[in-house]
Amino acid sequence: MRLAKVLAASALLALFAAQIPAEAHRSPVRLESVQLKRGLAAFGRRDYTSAGLLLRAPAEGGNAAAQAVLCFLYAYGRGVPQSFDEAAFWCRRSASQGNPQGQYLLGLLYNAGHGVPENYVQAYKWLNLAATQASGPKKDFSYRLRDSVAMKMSPRQVAKAQALSVAWRPIPEVPGAPLIIEFCAPDRHCPDE
Repeated sequence: MRLAKVLAASALLALFAAQIPAEAHRSPVRLESVQLKRGLAAFGRRDYTSAGLLLRAPAEGGNAAAQAVLCFLYAYGRGVPQSFDEAAFWCRRSASQGNPQGQYLLGLLYNAGHGVPENYVQAYKWLNLAATQASGPKKDFSYRLRDSVAMKMSPRQVAKAQALSVAWRPIPEVPGAPLIIEFCAPDRHCPDE
């Protein structure tokens, strides 16, 4: 009887061990890179729910591409509940590191005032930075979008936004270090105001 219990427990343990993904036995860094690869693939397949789940850890670990995808997912409510505040949080982290998709999406958020205060100077700055990294038709589209924002601005504001773009430098995230991101909260003025 005792042998039967030991065998049953061993079989159950073996069954549970077989259910654990192979990646769980890898280091956290390796697991994060596997999640990143799978999450980006899920996003490419438009499996937004899986993408959101898989990209959370890499985004929290500072991966700018994963942060930009989470920004998109939250901004448009794809696979996650729509939340402009969450979108702005992930966009700022991605954009601050120099990711052009994060910069583009953050520019759109500032233009519309979604999750951040409406601010055309900030919108122009981020759209301009994204456009400088684009190529082909995306570059033309990005500049046209930036120029449409400029139509709402005074010449002085455009000059300020251009100066901010020129002065801007990426701030890479260091795992374990406090976040240093440009932040323009709704309850306080932006640096350019």
